[in-house]
Amino acid sequence: MAYLRSPLRQLCSALLFFVAFASALKFDLAARGQHESKPWRCIRNFVGRDTLVVVTATVSGYRGDGMVVNMHIYDAVGNEYGKPKDVAGEQRTVFTSLADAAFDVCFENILSGSKYVDNPNRHVELDIDIGADAKDWSAIQATEKLKPVEADLRRIEEMVAEVVGEMDYLRTREQKLRDTNESTNTRVKWFGWGTTFLLIGLWGWQIMYLRAYFRSKHLI
Repeated sequence: MAYLRSPLRQLCSALLFFVAFASALKFDLAARGQHESKPWRCIRNFVGRDTLVVVTATVSGYRGDGMVVNMHIYDAVGNEYGKPKDVAGEQRTVFTSLADAAFDVCFENILSGSKYVDNPNRHVELDIDIGADAKDWSAIQATEKLKPVEADLRRIEEMVAEVVGEMDYLRTREQKLRDTNESTNTRVKWFGWGTTFLLIGLWGWQIMYLRAYFRSKHLI
């Protein structure tokens, strides 16, 4: 039994490590002058309603080095989840989503002008954990007295449940879009028939009117 548990544990650990590695993002953020117009650099992700999200940004440099890195986290429907200013080192933001929408994690790097900067860039390492990945499984394991394999399996179970829920959501969206498409096609069809009958009726009325007009003028 122990022989079987060891490969299973290794498989679970490898899967979790791969998921965590795949979610990390590293990039360099160039600085701009205070009066220069430069768009924010944003990373977008989709999240369902009432889902736990943990955004961890590790920014190189230190406060007062001539650059100021600001963050802004918001979703597509206007909800704001945080606007940390002058970020240096690790910055963690935890929130629960308020809507089924995409959310953006945006960064800007501004030259403060207080000192000369030789290399006006900050290195950013961004990690976004959503749902089961955002939970503190070490605390859950200690609280519920779970074995490491049990904690890993439970985490994978919740991740699979999230995938199933996402598939159900996409299927519902696809059904709504298909219903909307069919309704639009029906309306366009009836609009086309109505326009055709209206043109035929107008054509017939014009013939009758012109015929009556020419008769009144004794032209026919």
